[in-house]
Amino acid sequence: MTTEEYLSTIDSLAAQPFPEAAFADATGCGGPEHRVRVLHVSRDFWEDDDGQAWAEAETDLRARLDDLAARLTTRWGSAYVVDLGPYLSAGCDGEPVPEPLDFLSQQAVSMQAWPLPTGDRWLALAVGQADKELPLVLLAAVGQTPTLDLNPSTRS
Repeated sequence: MTTEEYLSTIDSLAAQPFPEAAFADATGCGGPEHRVRVLHVSRDFWEDDDGQAWAEAETDLRARLDDLAARLTTRWGSAYVVDLGPYLSAGCDGEPVPEPLDFLSQQAVSMQAWPLPTGDRWLALAVGQADKELPLVLLAAVGQTPTLDLNPSTRS
């Protein structure tokens, strides 16, 4: 996909109503208060003994994320950098974690998030990987504002 195609997908994701019931398919997942879309998937790393393929894929996806983040920053201002570690820890401790933060925390270490102009949603981008042999993925997510406290001190 080109940057323009990614942005079109992101715009569509941000505008779509949240589904009434949880779903998951090859393009992402969603539920009553969120949607997650897979924007790009790398190859897998089952036979990447020296880590070279992973490093190349990670560099590629980070460049894609940086390009998209720059474009979204032009639209909506600087992103908030959100550490997903506390959400992962809470989930592992059996505490409820709202979606899509629970899903994202199991894939990525951090995300960049922007409050959407509607005021009731946020959009985030992250690069994640479910396990070391599995592909890296570039993700876009939309969630309801109450599920994420976008504190001005975390703005990049």
